[in-house]
Amino acid sequence: MQIIFSKQEGRVPVAVMQLTGNLDASNYTEVIDKAQEAYGDGVRDMLIDLSKVPYISSAGLMSLHTVVLIFSGQSARSRDNGRPSFRPINLARDGEVRKHLKLFNPQPGVEQVLDVVGLKQFFEIYFDFDAVIKSF
Repeated sequence: MQIIFSKQEGRVPVAVMQLTGNLDASNYTEVIDKAQEAYGDGVRDMLIDLSKVPYISSAGLMSLHTVVLIFSGQSARSRDNGRPSFRPINLARDGEVRKHLKLFNPQPGVEQVLDVVGLKQFFEIYFDFDAVIKSF
């Protein structure tokens, strides 16, 4: 998995996290760590570009779930073992993060998985880059 950050200027600055390769158990913690680092550096608006992710496993889904928790201001790590915590996304509590964390151009198989597990209903998903940058 390769993770590249870039910055886009819209109404607000938007960090773009472009993922390349399968998102699975071999690399899901990298996504979490990079998102935590970006949030710690002051990023509050982020687009996750999934256009080059052909496959996402349950661990990959968990990484997206954890990024939601990070951007809603919650701790992503448990105190006991340092692993990501598995609290549920709560639309009432975490729904505000939808304005600040969006997904771009998931491939059809990845989009289908997001739909099946219910994350498609939580994330705003865009297929037009200019439109998503303007949406922040």
